[in-house]
Amino acid sequence: MFSYVSVEDRVPPDHPIRKLRILVDAILGELDELLAARYAAGGRPSIPPERILRASLLQVVYSVRSERLLMEQLNYNLLFRWFVGLNIDDVVWDHSTFSFNRQRLFDEAIAQHFFEHTVLLARLRDLVSDDHFSVDGTLLEAWASHKSFRPRDDHDEGDGDDFRGHKRSNDTHASTTDPDARLIRKGKGKEAKLSYLANSLMENRHGLVIGVDVRHASGTGERDGALDLLTAAGIRQGATLGADKGYDTQDFVAALKTRQIVPHIARNTGNGRRSAVPAAAARTRGYGISQKVRKRIEQGFGWIKTIGGLR
Repeated sequence: MFSYVSVEDRVPPDHPIRKLRILVDAILGELDELLAARYAAGGRPSIPPERILRASLLQVVYSVRSERLLMEQLNYNLLFRWFVGLNIDDVVWDHSTFSFNRQRLFDEAIAQHFFEHTVLLARLRDLVSDDHFSVDGTLLEAWASHKSFRPRDDHDEGDGDDFRGHKRSNDTHASTTDPDARLIRKGKGKEAKLSYLANSLMENRHGLVIGVDVRHASGTGERDGALDLLTAAGIRQGATLGADKGYDTQDFVAALKTRQIVPHIARNTGNGRRSAVPAAAARTRGYGISQKVRKRIEQGFGWIKTIGGLR
């Protein structure tokens, strides 16, 4: 059976995905030289990186839970085929091949360049605030078990099942399957887990994430990551930064003041503690708005843990 209607014609002219594709086309156009140079010597990968990025965006926009389901959608969903750039008779990739090629893309920082150009395009279109921001962090569980957390000088080939009752720390122990993971707990009374720390910087006008940082989990990682994100984003003097009580420390607030960034941080006054944020500052209208808006940043973390497959 033959079809004389193109995939393009199957997508309604007023479908919102068309606007997204225009933006993606513009960003990928800026990356043409980078992609050409990156793959000139070794040849193009089995899946063009442009199509991997397009498919990955669809996975996020439509909350597709796995690469297997994404490839299934690409096989029969004409809208997905059109967005990625597949014709009606193009063969869809195996999900394992797609996963391998996407990992290569992230390892070579192509996805990071795509993200940076997305933020730049948003700035050029005046969609990013220059004055008001929020920051937050969350723990991401590593794909490593407690049994793998062994003494660094331990050459015992046992299964590590006898760790209970033994004192363990990140200074003396490391995971044999994921050495970069760190054993840390979310709070008092919580179970310690091998984890990484993800930090996110959001502009407050539209709730757009403009900076992301993943690092070793530590007690100061959120605040250290926040300062690094502010530096990378080039946040100017006079801007405000909203954050939760975990950022209310003398050192962090002092670091913001040195940069002439106004701390709109939730005051931590529990257990007789003295907040680093002046009470007068916390009574301003702008502070109240920042504290309300900053909670949007949690939506991104919520997505990656409920839909995105991370924990």
